[in-house]
Amino acid sequence: MTTRIAGTDGPGAAAAGRRLRPGCAVVSRLALPLGVAAALGIAVSSAAAQPAAEETRAAAREAARTAPDAPETYRAVLDRYCVACHNERTLTGNLALDNVDIAHVGDAAEVWEKVLEKLRTRAMPPPRRPRPEDETYDRFAGWLETELDGAAAVRPNPGRPTIHRLNRLEYANAVRDLLGLSVDVDTMLPADDLAYGFDNNADILTIAPGMLERYLSAARRIGRLAVGDSAIEPDVVRYPVSSLLVQRDRMSEEMPFGSRGGAAVTHHFPLDGEYVVRLTLLGNGGRREPQEIDVRVDGVRAALLRAGNGAGGGATRGMPTGDGSLAVRVPVRAGTHVVSVSFLKRTAVTEGVAPDRLPVWTFSTGRGYVEPMALESVGIEGPYRPEPADRAGSAGRGAGETASRERIFTCRPDGPRDEAACADEILAVLARRAFRRPATGDDLDVLRYFYGEGRRAGGFEGGIQRAIESLLVDPEFLFRIERDPEDAAPGSPYRLSDVELASRLSFFLWSSIPDDELLAVAEAGRLRDPAVLERQVQRMLADERSRVLVDSFTAQWLHLRRMRTVTPDVQAFPAFDDNLREALVRETELFVESQMREDRSVVELLTADYTFVNERLARHYGMPGVYGSRFRRVPLGDGARRGLLGHGSILTVTSLATRTSPVVRGKWVLENILGTPPPPPPPDVPDLPEREAGEAQRSLRARLEAHRANPVCSACHARMDPLGFALEHFDAVGKWRTAEGGVPIDASGALPDGTTFDGLPGLRDVLLARQDEFVTTVAEKLLTYALGRGIEHYDRPALRAIVRDAAADGYRWSSLVLGVARSLPFQMRRAES
Repeated sequence: MTTRIAGTDGPGAAAAGRRLRPGCAVVSRLALPLGVAAALGIAVSSAAAQPAAEETRAAAREAARTAPDAPETYRAVLDRYCVACHNERTLTGNLALDNVDIAHVGDAAEVWEKVLEKLRTRAMPPPRRPRPEDETYDRFAGWLETELDGAAAVRPNPGRPTIHRLNRLEYANAVRDLLGLSVDVDTMLPADDLAYGFDNNADILTIAPGMLERYLSAARRIGRLAVGDSAIEPDVVRYPVSSLLVQRDRMSEEMPFGSRGGAAVTHHFPLDGEYVVRLTLLGNGGRREPQEIDVRVDGVRAALLRAGNGAGGGATRGMPTGDGSLAVRVPVRAGTHVVSVSFLKRTAVTEGVAPDRLPVWTFSTGRGYVEPMALESVGIEGPYRPEPADRAGSAGRGAGETASRERIFTCRPDGPRDEAACADEILAVLARRAFRRPATGDDLDVLRYFYGEGRRAGGFEGGIQRAIESLLVDPEFLFRIERDPEDAAPGSPYRLSDVELASRLSFFLWSSIPDDELLAVAEAGRLRDPAVLERQVQRMLADERSRVLVDSFTAQWLHLRRMRTVTPDVQAFPAFDDNLREALVRETELFVESQMREDRSVVELLTADYTFVNERLARHYGMPGVYGSRFRRVPLGDGARRGLLGHGSILTVTSLATRTSPVVRGKWVLENILGTPPPPPPPDVPDLPEREAGEAQRSLRARLEAHRANPVCSACHARMDPLGFALEHFDAVGKWRTAEGGVPIDASGALPDGTTFDGLPGLRDVLLARQDEFVTTVAEKLLTYALGRGIEHYDRPALRAIVRDAAADGYRWSSLVLGVARSLPFQMRRAES
């Protein structure tokens, strides 16, 4: 079958126009074989509305496809510019092009995908070697892309992901949506490793023998918390506060106005009863200012304590303890609540006697200085004196009517005769949600067995609790299992069932299980309908749970999670504290969330003329007129800091402890913006020489240029370093500067193809000229995250289709997300060979 590009020629173009539903943002452009296309329900779109860059590429593809003697023409190009290095004798870059058949690119698709990437990015030939004309690059890439896409359409390969264990985030979110209970799984389960940049990769999400006991322990604890087991013994949970957090201002929106310092923690109280809130305070050798401490539960004051010298009647008022901490006992209803502890904000000492703010690393200021009180930790102990509960019948007073109990107990037995029927109803609902499919008789038989075992020991609710514990360690819950159809030929592609597609979709957009609406649509067999799928995607993106795309996907793509562990040198950056650390991350999270919520073009990530700051971050950026801890959207007047590359979080995680690193920053841009990561450095590469004693001031740029003179280093650094140099006006914590060590900053750069630029504004123009590479990178990251596996060469045609179709809608976020959901590797799977 001949592959046509929709909207170019032939009757398929008119048919595509008739099939395109108004408002459809993302549809497939490949003319797949009729059987595959019908199975996927994929429509075809017109290229008329694509941006100029995509129109140029489409024209190049069509011109190259119809060019006479195309294979012979491009074989000559390879022989002239490539084969001297990339042959079977030298195998430079592990790539040989001298004997590969260019007339049948589908037979060596992996090789030709590598060639296509080099052509699109102009990465080859290397610097100072003869290069083809730009038109030759475009025509060769267009022809090769068309041939590869055509071969993939004839022989689709959706890949075969490994059985996928839920990672910690997915496990916590699944428990939340299944049982209405938020749990801190970080204390229950080990951290997940990363692969391809994300922690949801199925290849590394296995279960070692020692992990099984951790899951069993987590299931027991979660079951007791969800049901509200009145036999729960008092527990102690400690929430530490970083010593690098400056507590001079209102810390968050959960704190009362007029407060400073402290912390707000979310804690689950399993039973109605009394709990002890224990506070550990920081001071200077016991010389603490008198201070009132406000303890609140869900914003309602639970206690007002006094501490410090002059508090009256001793050091504290409340429950002073032998270890110097301060404790108060408060009654709390069962459920999840926010406990906040803060200090009354006031002037600590007479103006002028002590500095308003000391660097965070200054731990002592002498005997005459009275240090403002700060919070070191919050501990919550209990429950004590829980209200009695009737475990044999309906909800007891001790358990309370928590969100988890309301979700679990969909019925209440009136007596022993009703318990079996009510238990069946509860267990059927829970099994359907937990297993992400209709529950079978075998599923219910297993749960009934554990229910009976628990009922004998703890009554009706004890039985339900025991069944929940077994549910949480069932492989059908812990793993995302996709079964091959019985009639699937070995190695053949097949379409996922609707319920399997629903599970993929919910873990992609929510990192959690499907909700009742999505599962009902899937059970009815309607999710494969493109229009229904689009409505569900739009609904799920509008749901608050889709914020996980910021918290998980964006945080890992942009390396924001590394901000937790970066440690700028205290001598070089004495003003860096945890307040700034948190503000830098929050800025980027709010920025990306606003882009997604407003459904902007992903290209605006590079160009947006606004950001989000609070007073601490505004002071760091040199922005006047911003006060308070609340983040607000502010315009960026000039182009010096526009877009993601001006965010302090990105600039900090790509720096070293004592200085910036143009190499690390350039590598980050190549990997996460342009999608062309450099190869690992060869062994025994010399380190960048530091300044020698007595040497005149020499800029970092000069030292890197000397380093790059080494031919071994030049090939990769010629691409990386110029990108990093463009960001040199920002120091290692993202603060603007004009000089380094007394030497004026030179932020100019030149790429191997001769493109020159100066500073972030110039780099931004270069990236915009190559915006299709950036959009492809975003789409590749999304597809990697959605599939839970790395992208292989056979996924590239589907990836190109996602990007081409998103161009018709201006590369909006919803277009890319919907394109991923409609793509062949997301909707199909390869049977086991």
